[in-house]
This record gives sequence, C-alpha cells and structure tokens, in this order.
Amino acid sequence: MVLRDEDVPRFFNVTSWFLDRNVEEGRGADTALITDSIDSAASPTNSASANATDANGPRRTSYAELAALTNQVGHVLRDLGVRRGDRVLIALSDGVEFVATWHAALKIGAVTAEVYTYLHPKDYRYFLDYTEAEVVVVDPVTLGRVREAARLGRSPRCLLVVDAHREDLRANERDFAALVATAPTELDAAPTTRDDMAIWKFTTGSTGAPKACVHPHLSPRLSFDWYARGVLGMTADDLVLPVPKLFFGYARDLAALFPFGAGAAGVVFPERSTPERLFALLARHRPTILVNVPTMMNSMVAHPGAAEQDLSCLRACTSAGEALPEELRRRWLAAFGVEVLDGIGSSEAYHVYVANRPGRVRPGSLGQVVPGYRAEVTDGEGRPVPDGEVGVLEVTGGTVARGYWNAPERTAETFHGSTVRSGDLFVRDGEGFFWYQGRADDMLKVGGQWIAPREVEDCLLRHPDVLDCAVTGYQEAGLVRPRAHVVVRPGVPPTPELAAALQQFARSHLSPHKYPRDVRFVVELPRTASGKLDRRALREADRKLQ
Repeated sequence: MVLRDEDVPRFFNVTSWFLDRNVEEGRGADTALITDSIDSAASPTNSASANATDANGPRRTSYAELAALTNQVGHVLRDLGVRRGDRVLIALSDGVEFVATWHAALKIGAVTAEVYTYLHPKDYRYFLDYTEAEVVVVDPVTLGRVREAARLGRSPRCLLVVDAHREDLRANERDFAALVATAPTELDAAPTTRDDMAIWKFTTGSTGAPKACVHPHLSPRLSFDWYARGVLGMTADDLVLPVPKLFFGYARDLAALFPFGAGAAGVVFPERSTPERLFALLARHRPTILVNVPTMMNSMVAHPGAAEQDLSCLRACTSAGEALPEELRRRWLAAFGVEVLDGIGSSEAYHVYVANRPGRVRPGSLGQVVPGYRAEVTDGEGRPVPDGEVGVLEVTGGTVARGYWNAPERTAETFHGSTVRSGDLFVRDGEGFFWYQGRADDMLKVGGQWIAPREVEDCLLRHPDVLDCAVTGYQEAGLVRPRAHVVVRPGVPPTPELAAALQQFARSHLSPHKYPRDVRFVVELPRTASGKLDRRALREADRKLQ
C-alpha cells in the first residue's frame, strides 16, 4: 500500500523519524555511516563520532553516536541564535560532520541549504545573499572563499568552522569541535509539523542562477517510501555508496537519509569522486547500491583498469541527474555486468519520480512512474497527449515543492498545486515506459523541423572514437545549425578527417537534416557541480565562436 500524505502524523520531524527512531527501536549499535578518507588515520573531530574499527582505517559511526553528535550540533546551532525557520547554510566536505549538521538543523526546526565545496567566491556570495543564513558551517576547503564572499556581500553572524585552527579564527568565527565537545548529547526535537518548511533543494543552475525549491518535512518521508522502498527495495542489509557529493540532494538522500529509514548505512568520503577512488571504495567496502551519474559511469567504463574491477557486490546501480545514453548503458553492462536503474527526478519534486525497476528495465527509457506519483505527457498547457507523441512531462504528488523561494512569477509558471510542469520532453509508450526527448528549451529548429540534441548525441556516442559529446545550435546566415562538441577517446587524434567521419556517421544513422554541420573537438564538456551537462556554458561558448 502506497503511503499517503495523511498517513504521516501531523507533528513530524525528519531527524526524529529517520535517525532517532533507530536508537529508540534498539538499533543504536548498528552502523549508520562509514567515513572513508584518503587521510583516514586523521583523528576524529569529536569523540561522539569516533567509533573507528581501526586506527588506520575508515571510521564507523553507529546510530547512537550519530544521534548524540547531531544533538550536540543542534545545541550549538541554537546557542548561536538559530531559530525555527532560519536557514543554515552548509558548505562542508562530505563526512560525519556534514550529516550531523544537516540532521541537527532539521531537528531544531531550522531549514537546511547545502552548497558545493569548490565554488568561486562570487558563487558563495550569491548563496549568502539568497539564503540570508546567519550561521554558515564551513571547513578548510571552503573557509577562505566564504570569507571572501562575505567581504564582497552580505556577512553572516557566524562562521562555524569544522577542523579549525583556533589561532587563525577571526572575530565572527567559532570552532565547531570546541563548541560541540561541551554540548549536551540529549536534545528534544522541535514540535515541527509535516507541512513546516524544512529543506531547500537548489536547482542545478545549468540554465540560470540556482533557485531554492522549498520542501516541508513531509517530502523526504514520502520519497523514502515511494522510491527507496517502493523501487529500490532498500533494507537494513544495504550499504550505499554515492558518486555525487552530499550537497546534491539525489546523493545526500540516498546515502545519508533514506538508508536510515531502513536501518541501513551509507559510505561518505570528502575527496572528489574519481574512477580510481570509487574503484577503491567498492573493493574495500563492497556496497550493495551505487548512486551514480552518467558522466562518472562514462569515466569508469573508459578507465584503463575497468576490466579488472569486481562490482559483483552491487545489487543496484542508480543513474540520475541527466538521461543515460543507451550506448553508455550497454558499455557499462558489458564492462561490469551490473544493471542500471536509470530514472529522472528534480529538485521541484524532491527526488526521483520516474524510474526503471530491478528486473524490469527497458533499455533507453527512464522507466515507469514511481508509486505515489502521477506522470502525464501533456501539450504544455496541461492537456494530455496520446501515447507515442512528444509532450511536456507533468508530475503530481505529495513531494512537489511549495514553490521557489521569493520567486512568485516562476513559481506560478512551474507549480500548479501538487503538480509540477517539468519542462522535459517525453514520449510515453503503451506499456507506461517514459522516453526522454530532451528539454523543451534545448530543442533546435533546423530547416523547419525540430531536432532533439539528445538524439544526435546518442548517435555520435555509438561511434567507437567518441567518449563524450553534446549538441547545441549556432547561427549561420541567420539559420540555426547543429554543432557537436566532441571529446575523443584517449589516443584518438582530433583531426578534420575524424570530424568529417563523424558527420557521415550521423548522416547514415539519422534523418539528413539532423547531422551536425560543425564538429568541435574539446578536452572536456562543461559540467555543473552536480555533474549535469552545463548547456548554458556551451551556448556561451557557441556565441563566442560566431
């Protein structure tokens, strides 16, 4: 039976249900998090999170320890003046401190907002101004750039610094470890309701400045039941390894929230994700679920050591963030033998709402609607179109955000009660599988006919010399033409002859008007912090070429 909005108690707190409940029900000694750092022998920030199995190995943090640390951080945030409804901006590398701070903010009734750890000062300035957070939690990776951002714009009341060097702290900066060490380990949750504002999920910013989608405590509870349990079948036996970092809600929910709902555990690590790092983590911890994105899947498949890797521990590999090319899925399956559960979600709808199921994968599709949601392909005005026709996807369900923060016009365009108009183009077949056709605003009109860039990209990815590619439009004599930005495989020379061969390859597999009139070889494609193709940056590059 699918959990309904009204099945969730009116008074509900995310942290109480996902984290504290495990302690209350006798699972306090079970592992909640495994923190694995290249410098794994470094001493923990606080003894409450220091249940390391080996002085030189990864840290294992139990539910009881994580709950105690969360309570201590909650007291610290309250003492620093954070009140219900206030935003807490988290700019931390992945680790126990990130997870405890996120849960602590929710437990005291504050609102979480997370940002990537490798942004420029101007980007942090945007988030400081936008969130109006008075407390920002940082670490040595982000401290300098957040300081610079605060100098350029709005300055928060306090920077709470993880792994701080006390002698370097300034007037408005406090030592996270010192404050946590003296805080009580018990804390009553704020009497939040399921409808209280709790989580800001930012859009990726691939087509404009990131906007916060406002979610109440209800959203993650429903999403856990509908997707983590209803699709992935998550149980206490699972161990989840995320490829994206925890600032990206797709990864954070699947590694440091949804596992707690099932009594399972997540693996977190502070370093950037690379194929080498992931292969090492897979070999060391043998997780059962890998939370992946197409960009990293491509890198893992192309890695020289791919054939030597054993991924048999995985019962599921999820893919989201952007559509998975069918050719990449085929290469992944051939390399590792692990089926990919491709799906699509959004910050606007909280998490994944259309996905392939274990044992029920339709290659090339994004699967079927996740239980609890209604998904329809429409004409863009809310009217359904017949199966087999292209239209705009609309999704209805209890996890749809309350809107964009302080953006009433954009909210009115996108949200219609509990329905979100996605802007993604899809075709639904007669069996209820959804086939992605691209973004409505990415479509190119060439020779009077519409082209979906993804169709051309999928075609070029089937060429043996192509590692990655993206298609955009450019102007020539007042007409729109398709341009392919191509990353070639290692050792392949990017020559004019190859460009001509790629054009001929596309001509032989696609309708004549769809082949790229121009091929540009690039070292890599621009990506957002969440790994999604940054089409805005590509379009800007196109404008400079004209």
